[in-house]
Amino acid sequence: MRPDVPLGAPHERSDAARNRERLLNAARDLVAEFGAEALTMDALACKAKVGKGTVFRRFGSRAGLMMTLLSDSESEFQAGFMFGPPPLGPGAAPKDRLVAFGEGRIYFVLENGELLKAAGAATRNRFDVPATKLSHRHMEVLLREAGIADPWVMAMSLTYALDPERIVDDVRVRGISPTRLADSWRELITRLLGSV
Repeated sequence: MRPDVPLGAPHERSDAARNRERLLNAARDLVAEFGAEALTMDALACKAKVGKGTVFRRFGSRAGLMMTLLSDSESEFQAGFMFGPPPLGPGAAPKDRLVAFGEGRIYFVLENGELLKAAGAATRNRFDVPATKLSHRHMEVLLREAGIADPWVMAMSLTYALDPERIVDDVRVRGISPTRLADSWRELITRLLGSV
């Protein structure tokens, strides 16, 4: 490494940062007004009064836009289970951490569900979304600590149980309360891990 090369991410120009924030605010307004399905690159360009090419250069794709909109909330949730206090964060038993993780994820999905569904739908494989991979890996590690024989496959099964599209449908279409979903998650983990 040469000493004259700065470390870290390149600094964003102030005008580029303002444009990025303007685009994100316009995107949030569109989602709030019309839902995530209505958030297209064309609609965003029109709302923000920029060319469509500007939107694509900034976000790359609709999936990139959705993931950018989610990044702050997702980062906060991830920090909670990686570094936060127990039972969600380190220091609690694997069963307690898995219960807290699932309950937290259910409420996170309900707060950000439309964006999560749209980000997943805009990718070739919704299980390749980095946040989904991290959640799967986190559950896999906890299941391994708890002594589950095939933690990778079991984590995938639990990932399906926390699928954003299913959770949003359960609550908004089927009328299942978030508390009932959280109670069901707790029972699932308790039965799976017993007294571990």
